[in-house]
Amino acid sequence: MTTSAAPELDAIWFTRCPVPTASGIAHNLGWLDGEFAPDGIAVGVLQDAPPEIARHHFDHELPGLFREGGNVPALVARSQGARTRLLGLTWIEERQAIVVRAGSGIDAAAALRGARAAVPEWAATKGQSFPRAMAVSGFAGALASARLGLGDVELVEVTDDPDPSVGIDAASRDAFWPGLRELADGRVDAVYVKGARAAEQAAAVGAVVAVDLDALPDRRHRVNNGTPRPITVHESLLQARPDLLVRFLRRTLQAADWAAAHPEEVRAILARETRSGAEGVRTAYAEGFHLALHPSLAADRLDLLAQQEAFLHAHGYLAERVSVEEWVDAGPLAEARATVAAAASA
Repeated sequence: MTTSAAPELDAIWFTRCPVPTASGIAHNLGWLDGEFAPDGIAVGVLQDAPPEIARHHFDHELPGLFREGGNVPALVARSQGARTRLLGLTWIEERQAIVVRAGSGIDAAAALRGARAAVPEWAATKGQSFPRAMAVSGFAGALASARLGLGDVELVEVTDDPDPSVGIDAASRDAFWPGLRELADGRVDAVYVKGARAAEQAAAVGAVVAVDLDALPDRRHRVNNGTPRPITVHESLLQARPDLLVRFLRRTLQAADWAAAHPEEVRAILARETRSGAEGVRTAYAEGFHLALHPSLAADRLDLLAQQEAFLHAHGYLAERVSVEEWVDAGPLAEARATVAAAASA
């Protein structure tokens, strides 16, 4: 994976979702800037970028972009022809649940039969419609655990941001979890929620958990936008500077090692990353989650991503099928692991 006579590069870009990621921790610790700045390579962060740049979080049409985020936009972009490659996958349980009004009588997956299930409306693009995909997938997983299907509930569209952003304009937007207002006023009976901030907001409107998806024993019922979560890169960077990919992944692996030994510091970083408080992080992430941030291309994770690809294609998100096997480039992660192991044994 080393390269000779590599072309000059003065900037790379990095983006991640507001969720637990080793790359996000490496960025918060200053390790990404510290890794590349001595070479005169700036690290641009899409979360600090204006909308015209930040939109590439969804379409990945930005050369030099590293992305660790939800698989819905990543798969949609790949299906639409984006020249990306899959470098690794993580799996973090982050409080996936179906919530309902207290006293509704819906207290298990089987009791969802006939319920009005909230589904966010389509956004401006298929990649930006990840909230809708998450809700549909979350309900499908919950229902499947009780041998039911989406046909056993009434899917009710609820309003959502039609043009979501991860850029500097995102903080000023109304980020209330879609469906919770409709649940509170009785227009729907059940809402899929995920993550720290959603858990806080659900509690604030008096919602209670009917199905704890994280507790379902079969991981196939928990496959969703962030499970598994891909690390992808623009193919042009892989071709031009594979050494930079190895260095990025080495820092990511080292950040995962650091996280395993610093749970309280990780929680503090997550409170900022997820825009929620410490209580939200405590509620959303199970004890020991900080031990599982290492990316992998293990066969089981690839199989679960292939399950998600098939689901998204069946529900109209993918323009073309995506071969997960052909998407993968395992070389950079393997070399990064080797450099970390060599440094540890030196």
